[in-house]
Amino acid sequence: MRPTACAAIMALLPLAAIGGETLVLSDGHVRSGNPRSAAAYLAIENRGAGDCHLRAVESELAARVELHRTLDEGGVMKMVPLAEGITIPAGETRHLRQGGDHVMMMGLHAPVAEGQLVPLSLDFGDCGTVALQLPVTPHVTPRRQGAAHH
Repeated sequence: MRPTACAAIMALLPLAAIGGETLVLSDGHVRSGNPRSAAAYLAIENRGAGDCHLRAVESELAARVELHRTLDEGGVMKMVPLAEGITIPAGETRHLRQGGDHVMMMGLHAPVAEGQLVPLSLDFGDCGTVALQLPVTPHVTPRRQGAAHH
């Protein structure tokens, strides 16, 4: 039997436990740098005995939602879709964060605003599905490591 989690509002809860506390989601938020796209970031801790696999994410606010990885190709940052999804090994935590793996929402039906809650549905395959809402936080461009600042 595949467990299905209840909706969790991560803006109000520091942690959301999924599937009998097999998965614990924390530090969730959304950032948008333009009116047509946004990215979601969160930590996913797998407390279960087996691996969990984030296969897909959906949101009613976007035409397309994909799992992406940011790669540094000779100083040029490039995002590539992760068609195979993201595995969260048993006993480990995966951080979906800016500059790394993340959820990319493209073709937003309307721009998102700071403080707004963005609904997402995360499909973890055999580990279950979770519906949650993440708050939109201000967009911050990270500094490049090794850059000289005068």
